[in-house]
Amino acid sequence: MANTAALEFEKPIVELEKKIEEMKALADTLDIQPQIEDLEQQIEVLRTEIYRDLTRWQRVQIARHPDRPYTLDYISHCFNDFVELHGDRAFRDDPAIVGGLATLNGRHVMVIGHQKGRDTKSNLYRNFGMPNPEGYRKAYRLFETAEKFGLPVICLLDTPGAFPGLEAEERGQAEAIARNLRLMAQLRTPIVIVVIGEGASGGALGIGIGNRVLMLENAWYSVIAPESCSSILWRSWDYKEQAAEALRLGATDLIKVKVIDRIVPEPIGGAHRDPELMFETFNQVLGEELDALCNMPEQTLVDERRRKFYEMGIWTETN
Repeated sequence: MANTAALEFEKPIVELEKKIEEMKALADTLDIQPQIEDLEQQIEVLRTEIYRDLTRWQRVQIARHPDRPYTLDYISHCFNDFVELHGDRAFRDDPAIVGGLATLNGRHVMVIGHQKGRDTKSNLYRNFGMPNPEGYRKAYRLFETAEKFGLPVICLLDTPGAFPGLEAEERGQAEAIARNLRLMAQLRTPIVIVVIGEGASGGALGIGIGNRVLMLENAWYSVIAPESCSSILWRSWDYKEQAAEALRLGATDLIKVKVIDRIVPEPIGGAHRDPELMFETFNQVLGEELDALCNMPEQTLVDERRRKFYEMGIWTETN
């Protein structure tokens, strides 16, 4: 934890870790190794207790942690031979969505995902992970390329939403997302979706229609962000925690209603606490899902994908 920013609910752990660091500085002159080991055990117990009973808002905070692995981190650690493809062939390239050809465990794939920045400069370049229409049109082009060459598609979702600016609306934001939804519903190749961080609204869904929808343990996926929901219902952002509870946006909530198909476990403390373990788990889970899907006939892939989304929700029909 020493190398990452601590969240509010993690402060008790941070305080104990500081004590350990202070004690280690005195270890050369004092025989305090037993006390240090005792504190380390206390930290492990405390960490397990805290992360066993996280609230939905706390998971939202973890999903937004600035040190959490982003799409390009997964690509660089889990995929090989990545060749990024740029542009929508209509307006410009959108750095908020990255994608290209790669191999995963020897299998050729097309990988696409939202990308945030790590600092002010890169966040401005990536538009804080909020795509413009050209980002979705770039993804559309890559979907078509994947289908043409028979490549499975892997989409990594991590966005606070599609960019809501006037210029995005002028260039057809809603239309670009809608065209992606239609194309992904009929794409004749396997599609695996993984929510790796934030999955907000149509910004996430614009590259989120798949045969299998996976979600990291501490990610969130919802039609609206808790702060925006709080602003609409209570005219204030102060009720974001209550909004997060009401939205039921966590992985354990969504798997119950079949919005997602599988929860990908994270290291205790979140993906940013042990990225190497997270990448290893990600690679294994993704390989298992692709092994199952790549043996299915093309028409079956399309039919089951459509059926999956048709069956979401509860409704009644009346004459």
